[in-house]
Amino acid sequence: MIDYVQALQRILAHAAPLPAQTCALAASPGRILASAIRSPIALPSFDNAAMDGYALRTREPLSAGSEHAVHGSQAAGDGARASAAGASEIGAWEIMTGAQLPAGLDAVVAVERTELLEVHVDGTPARIRLLDPLAAGDNVRTTGADVARDATVVVAGTRIESPHLMLLAALGMAQIEVVRCPRVAIICTGKELQNDATRPLESGRIHSSNGPYLVAALAAAGAQVLSCVTVDDTAITFADALQHAVDVGTDLIISTGAVSMGRYDFVPDTLRRCDAQLLFHHVAIRPGKPLLCATLANGPLILALPGTPMAVAVGVRFFVAPVLRAMAGQGSEPTLHAVLDMPWQPKPGLRHFLRASLHLDLDGYLHAAVPSQQQPFLIRPFAEADAWVVLPEDAGDCAAGTRVEIVSLEPGLPPRIRSPH
Repeated sequence: MIDYVQALQRILAHAAPLPAQTCALAASPGRILASAIRSPIALPSFDNAAMDGYALRTREPLSAGSEHAVHGSQAAGDGARASAAGASEIGAWEIMTGAQLPAGLDAVVAVERTELLEVHVDGTPARIRLLDPLAAGDNVRTTGADVARDATVVVAGTRIESPHLMLLAALGMAQIEVVRCPRVAIICTGKELQNDATRPLESGRIHSSNGPYLVAALAAAGAQVLSCVTVDDTAITFADALQHAVDVGTDLIISTGAVSMGRYDFVPDTLRRCDAQLLFHHVAIRPGKPLLCATLANGPLILALPGTPMAVAVGVRFFVAPVLRAMAGQGSEPTLHAVLDMPWQPKPGLRHFLRASLHLDLDGYLHAAVPSQQQPFLIRPFAEADAWVVLPEDAGDCAAGTRVEIVSLEPGLPPRIRSPH
Protein backbone atom coordinates (compact mmCIF):
# COMPACT_ATOMS: atom_id res chain seq x y z
CA MET A 1 0.00 0.00 0.00
CA ILE A 2 1.30 3.44 -0.94
CA ASP A 3 0.39 6.88 0.34
CA TYR A 4 -1.77 9.42 -1.46
CA VAL A 5 1.06 11.60 -2.77
CA GLN A 6 2.87 8.59 -4.25
CA ALA A 7 -0.33 7.30 -5.84
CA LEU A 8 -1.13 10.67 -7.39
CA GLN A 9 2.40 11.02 -8.76
CA ARG A 10 2.13 7.63 -10.46
CA ILE A 11 -1.22 8.51 -12.01
CA LEU A 12 -0.14 11.92 -13.26
CA ALA A 13 2.97 10.44 -14.85
CA HIS A 14 0.59 8.57 -17.20
CA ALA A 15 -1.86 11.45 -17.81
CA ALA A 16 -0.90 12.47 -21.34
CA PRO A 17 -1.79 16.03 -22.43
CA LEU A 18 -4.67 16.15 -24.89
CA PRO A 19 -4.52 17.84 -28.32
CA ALA A 20 -5.97 21.24 -29.15
CA GLN A 21 -9.02 21.92 -31.28
CA THR A 22 -10.74 25.01 -32.63
CA CYS A 23 -13.85 26.15 -30.78
CA ALA A 24 -16.34 28.91 -31.56
CA LEU A 25 -16.09 31.61 -28.93
CA ALA A 26 -19.79 31.32 -28.10
CA ALA A 27 -19.31 27.64 -27.26
CA SER A 28 -16.10 28.10 -25.27
CA PRO A 29 -17.32 28.69 -21.66
CA GLY A 30 -16.19 25.76 -19.54
CA ARG A 31 -13.44 24.76 -21.99
CA ILE A 32 -9.72 24.90 -21.22
CA LEU A 33 -7.56 27.24 -23.29
CA ALA A 34 -4.85 25.36 -25.19
CA SER A 35 -2.45 28.24 -25.80
CA ALA A 36 -2.08 31.82 -24.66
CA ILE A 37 -4.14 34.45 -26.46
CA ARG A 38 -2.50 37.68 -27.58
CA SER A 39 -4.61 40.68 -28.37
CA PRO A 40 -4.95 41.41 -32.10
CA ILE A 41 -5.97 45.02 -31.42
CA ALA A 42 -5.69 47.68 -28.76
CA LEU A 43 -8.66 48.11 -26.48
CA PRO A 44 -10.05 50.75 -26.77
CA SER A 45 -8.86 50.92 -30.36
CA PHE A 46 -9.26 54.73 -30.49
CA ASP A 47 -9.45 57.63 -28.04
CA ASN A 48 -13.09 58.08 -27.04
CA ALA A 49 -15.30 60.05 -24.70
CA ALA A 50 -15.97 58.66 -21.22
CA MET A 51 -19.21 60.65 -20.95
CA ASP A 52 -21.62 62.85 -22.84
CA GLY A 53 -20.26 66.39 -23.17
CA TYR A 54 -17.93 68.42 -25.34
CA ALA A 55 -14.52 67.52 -26.72
CA LEU A 56 -11.85 70.24 -26.84
CA ARG A 57 -8.16 70.75 -27.58
CA THR A 58 -6.03 71.79 -24.59
CA ARG A 59 -2.64 73.14 -25.64
CA GLU A 60 -2.60 74.19 -22.00
CA PRO A 61 -5.27 73.74 -19.30
CA LEU A 62 -8.48 75.62 -20.06
CA SER A 63 -9.82 77.84 -17.32
CA ALA A 64 -13.30 77.90 -15.84
CA GLY A 65 -15.35 80.57 -17.58
CA SER A 66 -13.66 80.19 -20.96
CA GLU A 67 -16.04 80.19 -23.92
CA HIS A 68 -15.89 77.95 -26.99
CA ALA A 69 -17.74 77.70 -30.26
CA VAL A 70 -19.21 74.26 -31.02
CA HIS A 71 -18.17 73.18 -34.52
CA GLY A 72 -19.87 69.79 -34.85
CA SER A 73 -21.27 66.71 -33.20
CA GLN A 74 -19.80 63.24 -32.84
CA ALA A 75 -21.90 60.21 -31.85
CA ALA A 76 -20.79 56.70 -30.94
CA GLY A 77 -20.19 54.83 -34.17
CA ASP A 78 -19.23 57.89 -36.22
CA GLY A 79 -15.92 57.57 -38.05
CA ALA A 80 -12.81 59.70 -37.58
CA ARG A 81 -13.26 63.40 -38.25
CA ALA A 82 -11.06 66.49 -38.30
CA SER A 83 -11.75 69.00 -35.54
CA ALA A 84 -11.82 71.99 -37.91
CA ALA A 85 -11.53 74.57 -35.14
CA GLY A 86 -11.35 78.25 -36.09
CA ALA A 87 -7.95 79.83 -36.21
CA SER A 88 -8.66 82.43 -33.53
CA GLU A 89 -10.15 80.15 -30.86
CA ILE A 90 -10.16 76.63 -29.53
CA GLY A 91 -13.25 74.92 -30.89
CA ALA A 92 -15.44 72.36 -29.17
CA TRP A 93 -17.38 69.36 -30.50
CA GLU A 94 -20.51 67.98 -28.95
CA ILE A 95 -19.67 64.34 -28.19
CA MET A 96 -21.49 61.28 -26.86
CA THR A 97 -20.19 58.55 -24.55
CA GLY A 98 -17.99 56.13 -26.49
CA ALA A 99 -17.65 58.36 -29.54
CA GLN A 100 -14.24 58.73 -31.18
CA LEU A 101 -12.56 62.08 -30.46
CA PRO A 102 -12.20 64.24 -33.57
CA ALA A 103 -8.57 64.62 -34.64
CA GLY A 104 -6.60 67.08 -32.52
CA LEU A 105 -8.98 67.10 -29.54
CA ASP A 106 -7.72 65.62 -26.27
CA ALA A 107 -10.17 66.30 -23.44
CA VAL A 108 -13.89 66.03 -22.68
CA VAL A 109 -15.97 68.16 -20.34
CA ALA A 110 -19.21 66.69 -19.02
CA VAL A 111 -22.28 68.38 -20.44
CA GLU A 112 -23.52 69.22 -16.93
CA ARG A 113 -20.28 71.11 -16.23
CA THR A 114 -20.95 73.57 -19.06
CA GLU A 115 -23.33 76.47 -19.66
CA LEU A 116 -25.05 76.62 -23.04
CA LEU A 117 -24.73 80.17 -24.36
CA GLU A 118 -26.04 79.90 -27.93
CA VAL A 119 -27.82 77.38 -30.13
CA HIS A 120 -28.04 77.02 -33.90
CA VAL A 121 -31.34 77.45 -35.69
CA ASP A 122 -31.75 73.66 -35.66
CA GLY A 123 -31.45 73.61 -31.85
CA THR A 124 -27.96 72.13 -31.70
CA PRO A 125 -25.35 73.73 -29.39
CA ALA A 126 -23.46 76.67 -30.89
CA ARG A 127 -21.42 78.11 -28.00
CA ILE A 128 -20.63 76.93 -24.45
CA ARG A 129 -18.89 78.19 -21.31
CA LEU A 130 -16.83 75.88 -19.07
CA LEU A 131 -17.82 75.79 -15.41
CA ASP A 132 -14.62 73.99 -14.35
CA PRO A 133 -10.99 73.96 -15.51
CA LEU A 134 -10.16 71.30 -18.14
CA ALA A 135 -6.82 69.58 -18.78
CA ALA A 136 -5.54 67.19 -21.43
CA GLY A 137 -6.83 63.64 -20.95
CA ASP A 138 -9.78 64.58 -18.76
CA ASN A 139 -12.70 62.16 -19.30
CA VAL A 140 -10.98 60.44 -22.22
CA ARG A 141 -10.59 56.68 -22.64
CA THR A 142 -7.23 56.49 -24.37
CA THR A 143 -6.20 53.94 -26.98
CA GLY A 144 -4.94 50.74 -25.32
CA ALA A 145 -5.89 51.85 -21.79
CA ASP A 146 -7.54 48.46 -21.23
CA VAL A 147 -5.45 46.17 -23.46
CA ALA A 148 -2.34 46.98 -25.47
CA ARG A 149 -2.05 45.48 -28.93
CA ASP A 150 -0.22 42.10 -28.85
CA ALA A 151 -0.52 41.84 -25.03
CA THR A 152 -1.18 38.39 -23.55
CA VAL A 153 -4.76 38.56 -22.29
CA VAL A 154 -5.52 34.93 -21.30
CA VAL A 155 -2.90 32.30 -20.45
CA ALA A 156 -2.93 28.65 -21.48
CA GLY A 157 -4.71 26.34 -19.07
CA THR A 158 -7.37 28.91 -18.21
CA ARG A 159 -10.92 27.64 -17.87
CA ILE A 160 -12.94 29.99 -20.08
CA GLU A 161 -15.78 31.69 -18.25
CA SER A 162 -18.18 34.48 -19.15
CA PRO A 163 -15.78 37.35 -18.19
CA HIS A 164 -13.18 35.88 -20.56
CA LEU A 165 -15.84 35.65 -23.26
CA MET A 166 -16.65 39.35 -22.79
CA LEU A 167 -12.97 40.28 -23.19
CA LEU A 168 -12.34 38.05 -26.20
CA ALA A 169 -15.51 39.19 -27.92
CA ALA A 170 -14.42 42.82 -27.39
CA LEU A 171 -11.16 41.92 -29.13
CA GLY A 172 -13.09 40.60 -32.12
CA MET A 173 -12.20 36.93 -31.67
CA ALA A 174 -14.68 34.49 -33.21
CA GLN A 175 -12.71 31.29 -32.49
CA ILE A 176 -10.11 30.13 -29.99
CA GLU A 177 -7.94 27.04 -29.50
CA VAL A 178 -9.07 24.85 -26.61
CA VAL A 179 -7.98 21.48 -25.27
CA ARG A 180 -10.06 18.57 -26.50
CA CYS A 181 -12.38 17.36 -23.75
CA PRO A 182 -11.14 14.21 -22.01
CA ARG A 183 -13.18 11.23 -23.18
CA VAL A 184 -14.29 9.02 -20.30
CA ALA A 185 -16.08 5.67 -20.07
CA ILE A 186 -17.76 4.49 -16.86
CA ILE A 187 -18.27 0.84 -15.89
CA CYS A 188 -20.34 0.12 -12.77
CA THR A 189 -20.16 -3.45 -11.49
CA GLY A 190 -22.66 -5.35 -9.35
CA LYS A 191 -25.69 -7.55 -10.01
CA GLU A 192 -27.42 -5.74 -7.14
CA LEU A 193 -27.57 -2.48 -9.13
CA GLN A 194 -30.93 -1.52 -10.66
CA ASN A 195 -30.71 1.22 -13.27
CA ASP A 196 -34.39 1.69 -14.09
CA ALA A 197 -35.77 3.96 -11.36
CA THR A 198 -39.28 3.74 -12.84
CA ARG A 199 -39.59 0.10 -11.78
CA PRO A 200 -40.27 -1.04 -8.22
CA LEU A 201 -37.08 -2.00 -6.45
CA GLU A 202 -36.59 -5.74 -6.53
CA SER A 203 -35.68 -7.79 -3.48
CA GLY A 204 -31.98 -7.60 -2.62
CA ARG A 205 -31.28 -4.86 -5.15
CA ILE A 206 -30.42 -1.16 -4.83
CA HIS A 207 -30.94 1.80 -7.11
CA SER A 208 -27.78 2.65 -9.03
CA SER A 209 -26.42 5.98 -7.77
CA ASN A 210 -22.70 5.84 -8.58
CA GLY A 211 -23.31 5.92 -12.33
CA PRO A 212 -25.57 9.01 -12.36
CA TYR A 213 -23.22 10.75 -9.93
CA LEU A 214 -20.16 10.03 -12.06
CA VAL A 215 -21.84 11.21 -15.26
CA ALA A 216 -22.82 14.51 -13.62
CA ALA A 217 -19.54 15.09 -11.76
CA LEU A 218 -17.35 14.32 -14.74
CA ALA A 219 -19.39 16.51 -17.07
CA ALA A 220 -19.09 19.37 -14.55
CA ALA A 221 -15.33 18.80 -14.52
CA GLY A 222 -15.18 19.23 -18.29
CA ALA A 223 -15.06 15.60 -19.41
CA GLN A 224 -17.03 14.06 -22.26
CA VAL A 225 -18.71 10.90 -20.94
CA LEU A 226 -18.88 8.48 -23.86
CA SER A 227 -20.68 5.70 -22.01
CA CYS A 228 -21.92 4.58 -18.62
CA VAL A 229 -22.76 0.90 -18.38
CA THR A 230 -23.60 -1.51 -15.56
CA VAL A 231 -22.30 -5.08 -15.65
CA ASP A 232 -22.89 -8.05 -13.39
CA ASP A 233 -20.37 -9.68 -11.07
CA THR A 234 -18.55 -11.68 -13.73
CA ALA A 235 -15.18 -11.10 -15.26
CA ILE A 236 -16.34 -11.68 -18.82
CA THR A 237 -18.94 -8.88 -18.82
CA PHE A 238 -16.43 -6.51 -17.27
CA ALA A 239 -13.79 -7.47 -19.86
CA ASP A 240 -16.28 -6.90 -22.69
CA ALA A 241 -17.19 -3.45 -21.33
CA LEU A 242 -13.51 -2.66 -20.95
CA GLN A 243 -12.80 -3.60 -24.56
CA HIS A 244 -15.71 -1.51 -25.81
CA ALA A 245 -14.39 1.50 -23.89
CA VAL A 246 -10.99 1.02 -25.51
CA ASP A 247 -12.51 0.62 -28.97
CA VAL A 248 -14.40 3.93 -28.84
CA GLY A 249 -11.23 5.85 -28.04
CA THR A 250 -11.52 6.80 -24.38
CA ASP A 251 -8.73 8.60 -22.55
CA LEU A 252 -9.81 7.39 -19.12
CA ILE A 253 -11.88 4.44 -17.89
CA ILE A 254 -13.48 4.63 -14.46
CA SER A 255 -14.99 1.54 -12.85
CA THR A 256 -16.77 1.14 -9.54
CA GLY A 257 -16.86 -1.94 -7.34
CA ALA A 258 -15.27 -5.41 -7.40
CA VAL A 259 -11.81 -4.04 -6.61
CA SER A 260 -11.18 -5.22 -3.05
CA MET A 261 -10.27 -8.67 -1.70
CA GLY A 262 -13.59 -10.56 -1.74
CA ARG A 263 -14.58 -13.58 -3.82
CA TYR A 264 -16.49 -11.39 -6.28
CA ASP A 265 -13.76 -8.74 -6.54
CA PHE A 266 -12.63 -9.76 -10.01
CA VAL A 267 -11.36 -6.45 -11.39
CA PRO A 268 -7.66 -6.78 -10.46
CA ASP A 269 -7.32 -10.29 -11.96
CA THR A 270 -9.31 -9.33 -15.05
CA LEU A 271 -7.02 -6.37 -15.69
CA ARG A 272 -3.97 -8.60 -15.36
CA ARG A 273 -5.43 -11.04 -17.89
CA CYS A 274 -5.95 -8.08 -20.22
CA ASP A 275 -2.21 -7.33 -19.95
CA ALA A 276 -2.81 -4.14 -18.02
CA GLN A 277 0.08 -2.65 -16.08
CA LEU A 278 -0.98 -2.06 -12.48
CA LEU A 279 0.43 1.20 -11.18
CA PHE A 280 -0.85 0.57 -7.66
CA HIS A 281 -3.58 -1.23 -5.73
CA HIS A 282 -4.57 0.06 -2.29
CA VAL A 283 -3.81 3.57 -1.10
CA ALA A 284 -3.45 4.75 2.51
CA ILE A 285 -6.65 6.83 2.44
CA ARG A 286 -10.06 6.77 4.07
CA PRO A 287 -12.47 6.25 2.44
CA GLY A 288 -11.38 4.47 -0.74
CA LYS A 289 -8.37 2.40 0.33
CA PRO A 290 -8.84 -0.44 -2.25
CA LEU A 291 -8.53 2.01 -5.17
CA LEU A 292 -6.57 0.63 -8.14
CA CYS A 293 -4.89 2.32 -11.08
CA ALA A 294 -3.67 0.63 -14.24
CA THR A 295 -2.81 1.32 -17.86
CA LEU A 296 -3.45 -0.74 -20.97
CA ALA A 297 -0.78 -1.07 -23.64
CA ASN A 298 -1.40 1.80 -26.08
CA GLY A 299 -4.66 2.33 -24.29
CA PRO A 300 -6.34 4.52 -21.71
CA LEU A 301 -5.63 5.06 -18.07
CA ILE A 302 -7.89 3.01 -15.78
CA LEU A 303 -9.06 4.03 -12.32
CA ALA A 304 -10.94 1.27 -10.53
CA LEU A 305 -12.80 2.74 -7.54
CA PRO A 306 -14.42 0.84 -4.68
CA GLY A 307 -18.21 0.76 -5.00
CA THR A 308 -19.08 2.48 -1.73
CA PRO A 309 -20.61 5.88 -2.56
CA MET A 310 -18.12 8.03 -0.63
CA ALA A 311 -15.18 6.02 -1.95
CA VAL A 312 -16.44 6.92 -5.42
CA ALA A 313 -16.81 10.60 -4.46
CA VAL A 314 -13.29 10.67 -3.02
CA GLY A 315 -11.93 8.91 -6.11
CA VAL A 316 -13.48 11.55 -8.36
CA ARG A 317 -12.39 14.56 -6.32
CA PHE A 318 -8.88 13.54 -5.36
CA PHE A 319 -7.76 11.24 -8.18
CA VAL A 320 -9.90 11.77 -11.29
CA ALA A 321 -10.02 15.59 -11.03
CA PRO A 322 -6.20 15.97 -10.93
CA VAL A 323 -5.93 13.61 -13.92
CA LEU A 324 -8.40 15.68 -15.93
CA ARG A 325 -6.52 18.88 -15.03
CA ALA A 326 -3.22 17.33 -16.12
CA MET A 327 -4.71 16.18 -19.42
CA ALA A 328 -5.96 19.72 -20.01
CA GLY A 329 -2.58 21.30 -19.22
CA GLN A 330 -3.74 22.86 -15.97
CA GLY A 331 -1.64 23.05 -12.84
CA SER A 332 -2.65 21.91 -9.40
CA GLU A 333 -5.48 23.63 -7.58
CA PRO A 334 -4.68 26.31 -4.98
CA THR A 335 -4.72 25.11 -1.38
CA LEU A 336 -7.46 26.53 0.82
CA HIS A 337 -7.68 26.43 4.61
CA ALA A 338 -10.23 26.75 7.38
CA VAL A 339 -10.31 26.48 11.18
CA LEU A 340 -11.60 23.20 12.58
CA ASP A 341 -14.61 23.76 14.83
CA MET A 342 -14.37 20.58 16.87
CA PRO A 343 -11.60 18.09 17.71
CA TRP A 344 -10.96 15.15 15.42
CA GLN A 345 -8.82 12.06 15.97
CA PRO A 346 -7.84 10.51 12.63
CA LYS A 347 -6.34 7.06 12.38
CA PRO A 348 -2.55 7.41 12.04
CA GLY A 349 -1.00 6.54 8.69
CA LEU A 350 -4.09 7.31 6.61
CA ARG A 351 -5.06 10.46 4.73
CA HIS A 352 -8.64 11.26 5.74
CA PHE A 353 -11.19 12.96 3.50
CA LEU A 354 -14.02 14.24 5.68
CA ARG A 355 -17.29 15.81 4.60
CA ALA A 356 -17.73 19.19 6.28
CA SER A 357 -19.85 22.32 6.36
CA LEU A 358 -18.24 25.76 6.11
CA HIS A 359 -19.22 29.05 7.69
CA LEU A 360 -17.71 32.46 8.26
CA ASP A 361 -17.49 33.83 11.79
CA LEU A 362 -18.29 37.45 12.54
CA ASP A 363 -14.63 38.39 12.00
CA GLY A 364 -14.61 36.85 8.53
CA TYR A 365 -12.59 33.71 9.39
CA LEU A 366 -13.58 30.49 7.66
CA HIS A 367 -14.56 27.55 9.88
CA ALA A 368 -15.13 23.88 9.06
CA ALA A 369 -17.56 21.74 11.04
CA VAL A 370 -17.04 17.99 10.55
CA PRO A 371 -20.05 15.86 11.53
CA SER A 372 -19.39 12.60 13.35
CA GLN A 373 -21.20 10.52 10.74
CA GLN A 374 -18.48 9.87 8.17
CA GLN A 375 -19.34 6.28 7.24
CA PRO A 376 -18.63 5.82 3.52
CA PHE A 377 -22.06 4.34 2.71
CA LEU A 378 -23.90 7.49 3.91
CA ILE A 379 -24.96 9.68 0.99
CA ARG A 380 -27.13 12.32 2.66
CA PRO A 381 -24.23 13.98 4.58
CA PHE A 382 -22.44 14.31 1.24
CA ALA A 383 -25.41 16.09 -0.32
CA GLU A 384 -25.57 18.43 2.70
CA ALA A 385 -21.83 19.13 2.88
CA ASP A 386 -20.01 22.22 1.62
CA ALA A 387 -16.47 20.91 1.22
CA TRP A 388 -13.94 18.21 2.08
CA VAL A 389 -11.57 18.55 5.01
CA VAL A 390 -8.27 16.83 4.27
CA LEU A 391 -6.20 15.49 7.17
CA PRO A 392 -2.78 14.17 6.08
CA GLU A 393 -1.28 10.90 7.24
CA ASP A 394 0.71 12.56 10.03
CA ALA A 395 -2.02 14.95 11.21
CA GLY A 396 -2.23 13.44 14.71
CA ASP A 397 -5.01 14.47 17.07
CA CYS A 398 -6.54 17.72 15.80
CA ALA A 399 -7.87 20.05 18.47
CA ALA A 400 -10.62 22.58 17.86
CA GLY A 401 -9.02 25.62 16.26
CA THR A 402 -6.58 23.60 14.16
CA ARG A 403 -5.93 25.06 10.71
CA VAL A 404 -6.87 22.39 8.15
CA GLU A 405 -6.87 22.06 4.38
CA ILE A 406 -10.23 22.23 2.63
CA VAL A 407 -11.18 21.25 -0.91
CA SER A 408 -14.39 22.05 -2.75
CA LEU A 409 -16.95 19.27 -2.75
CA GLU A 410 -16.99 18.91 -6.53
CA PRO A 411 -14.27 19.57 -9.12
CA GLY A 412 -14.69 22.78 -11.05
CA LEU A 413 -16.83 24.40 -8.37
CA PRO A 414 -15.84 26.62 -5.41
CA PRO A 415 -16.60 25.54 -1.83
CA ARG A 416 -20.00 26.57 -0.54
CA ILE A 417 -19.71 29.00 2.38
CA ARG A 418 -22.55 29.75 4.76
CA SER A 419 -23.34 33.11 6.33
CA PRO A 420 -21.87 34.01 9.74
CA HIS A 421 -23.63 32.42 12.71
